[in-house]
Parts: sequence; structure tokens; C-alpha cells
Amino acid sequence: MSLMLYFLRHGQTAYSETGGYCGKLENDPGLTPEGQAMAQAFADTYANVPWTAIYVSPLYRTRQTAKPLCDVVGLPMQLRPGLQEIGYGKWEGMHPTDIDQQYHDLYVKWLTDPAWNAPPEGERGIDIARRSSQVLQEIEETYQTGNILIVSHKATIRIMLCGLLGIDIKYYRDRFLMPVAALSLVELTISGPLIHFIGDRSHLNDYLRSLPNT
Repeated sequence: MSLMLYFLRHGQTAYSETGGYCGKLENDPGLTPEGQAMAQAFADTYANVPWTAIYVSPLYRTRQTAKPLCDVVGLPMQLRPGLQEIGYGKWEGMHPTDIDQQYHDLYVKWLTDPAWNAPPEGERGIDIARRSSQVLQEIEETYQTGNILIVSHKATIRIMLCGLLGIDIKYYRDRFLMPVAALSLVELTISGPLIHFIGDRSHLNDYLRSLPNT
């Protein structure tokens, strides 16, 4: 058996409904009722997988997403700050429309190349790649085989996938869709990472899949 990495984005939040930016614990409203339903749907569908470990971003929305599965399979959440969302700095809590009006030039630079540009007092894509890759390295050094769940955030998951697949980080928004509660599976084989699927939401019912998300 190989090492199987399951990347799960958290369920719906008020910010994911509106497109606002939330990277800090103190600004995190947690999951909406629909987001809670998404977390439960994931647990119901994947409870029978023989999970080895569950790694989770410390933010509220990721912990709430992981909890139903942790409760049913009896595994603890291993919280890792390296899995947190982008640090948005002065853009924390703002909507892109307002950011574009107030920080237009910086915003365009960030959209054009998020690997090397950051929100004011925030993080660059390469900063996120560095800290998240340390978590992946820890997992690989700890487990040679098994099923590992990684519950994280839209940008962070896409950046980790770029790192595993050798894609320039500046393109992380252009290469992967990652809606709320989406699951991606990468197998680490002796030949390198093997994609099984990316952004799957078949564990959600039609109503939950139909909700707007960013």
C-alpha cells in the first residue's frame, strides 16, 4: 500500500458565500449550517476508509469540518499552523471589490503573480508553499503507507498540489478549481505523485452541490 493523501477543503462559511477574505482565527466565523451539513456528509461517506491520521488547519472552519469524521473514527485532529489559509494582512475581512478600489495596483500585482506578491503585511504564495510543505514532509517521514486526511483551505490546498505536481505556484488559481467541501486524492508512489481525482464533491447531495461557493 502506498501513502494516500486526501486533501479536503472546509465546508461553507459566510465568507465563502460572499467571496470575502478570511485567514485569521479571530476573524473566522466557522461553518454555516450548510457547511456543517457538508462536513457530516463527508464523514458519512468516508467513515469506512481505514484512516491513519487526520491533519487539520487550526482555524475554526477546518476543525468543524474535520470533527464529524474524527468523532466517528476515533482519531484526534493533529493541528498544524502550516495548513492555515493565506495571511491576508490588511486585506483581512475585506471583499475583493473593496480591495480593488482601495489597493488597485497592489491587487493587480497580487492577482498576476501571487507566488511573489502578497497583500500588505500578508503572505506570498511561496511563504504558504514553504510552511505547508513542511507538514507534507512530516507526514511522509512519519508514515510510509496509509490514508492521511488533510483538512485545509482553498489556496493552501491548491498550492500544495502545485508543489506535489511540479506546477509553478503563480498558477495555483489557474490550474485547480477547489469549491467548498471538495476532496482531492494524491497517491505518493515510488514513481512520484499520482492523481486519483481533484475537487470531487460526490459525497454531497444535489442541494449542497448547488449552493454558491468561491
